[in-house]
Amino acid sequence: MNKKRSMIILSVLLVMSMMLAACGGKNNADNAANGNSGKSGDVKTVKIFQFKTEIVEGLNELKVEFEKENPNIKLDIQTVGGGADYAAALKTKFASGDAPDIFSNGGFAELDMWQDKIEDLSDQPWVKDLVPLAAEPMTKDGKVYGMAMNLEGIGFIYNKDLFAKAGITETPKTITELEEAAKKLQAAGITPFGNAYQEWWLLGNQGISTAFARQDNVDEFIKGLNEGTATIVGNEHFKNWSNLLNLTVKYGQKNPLTTDANTHLALFANSEIAMMQEGNWDQTLIDNITPGMNMGMFPMPIDDDAEKNDKLTVGIPANLVVNKDSASKEEAKIFLNWLVTSDMGKEYIVKKWKFIPALTTIPASAEDIGVLGADVKKYVDENKVYGLQSSKFPDGVTQEFASVIQELIAGKTDVNGWMTNMQAAWDKLKK
Repeated sequence: MNKKRSMIILSVLLVMSMMLAACGGKNNADNAANGNSGKSGDVKTVKIFQFKTEIVEGLNELKVEFEKENPNIKLDIQTVGGGADYAAALKTKFASGDAPDIFSNGGFAELDMWQDKIEDLSDQPWVKDLVPLAAEPMTKDGKVYGMAMNLEGIGFIYNKDLFAKAGITETPKTITELEEAAKKLQAAGITPFGNAYQEWWLLGNQGISTAFARQDNVDEFIKGLNEGTATIVGNEHFKNWSNLLNLTVKYGQKNPLTTDANTHLALFANSEIAMMQEGNWDQTLIDNITPGMNMGMFPMPIDDDAEKNDKLTVGIPANLVVNKDSASKEEAKIFLNWLVTSDMGKEYIVKKWKFIPALTTIPASAEDIGVLGADVKKYVDENKVYGLQSSKFPDGVTQEFASVIQELIAGKTDVNGWMTNMQAAWDKLKK
């Protein structure tokens, strides 16, 4: 009798344990579906390492909301940018064993360099919604390896009120027209250009891209540079770009080589200069100094071909990628998906950061993205763009280019010597 009773009790306990296990399994499945990490109390940290200093405040605000919705995931956000060498800092992170779970990548050659560390994200739900221009840098062999943060245009930001004061009624589309505009501004007592030529990224990354983009076939030209069948020396588009550079120095403020981006941005926002080479990321920075400034953007002309000059340089400043060796890579994917699908994430992308979205599912009005973003978007919509080419350069070339360009500005070399030094910089670092 006691034996039979013991068997009944044992059976009941067994059934109860199976039911509890089933409930636990369901809870774990629900946690995974909701972006939570497995067992209750099992908190995972996602380390994010990125370089866009202008979005730090917004990222920290999004972190708070994301962690509320996903209590088992914590975000550790670190930013290295504003002229600092992000690429070198990222290499140090990996070399020291402190590799991030999410980090920034420029695509193209940079994708090739880091591919053995990057997770294939082709199966993520947002991939199908990428704008084609935004998908290109991080797509290889039909697979997508990164989430484009936004589209950015690079050109001359100009003060419309100062242009009107100088009697300039249309934006210049040739280098001759640009010099004529500069002379009118100067005659009206206005400094035409603000030049932050202390900044390596402005010269060796963004500025020189135009000389590459104007080649008959830029990808073939870059391939030729790598294989030794093409050269920068004597190339007409590089000569023309140097003419533009010299024009900005001639009609610019004093001491361009010791002027940083913050200084020329402040000069512009205070209407002390009429133009500066920059991009639509400056919208929020200018708004903080002079809200509602009457300004716009136009492409940088390097010769007198009005049609070819009337294309704006547009690129993907950064793609967020996932470290494929990360123990928190699934949680990293959950955050990236939340960033571009949640109402708060989408609102911050366009209204807080004034980004031109890289996804078709994120609506953006001209009021949302600001006047600079609206100008860039107009060029994108009309397909009047040159892609930003610097992500196709060998690692380290942008900094080398900047040093060589600064020598030209300082008068330490002539144009022919400058082109020779540009070629030498490429040859030194190409694979």
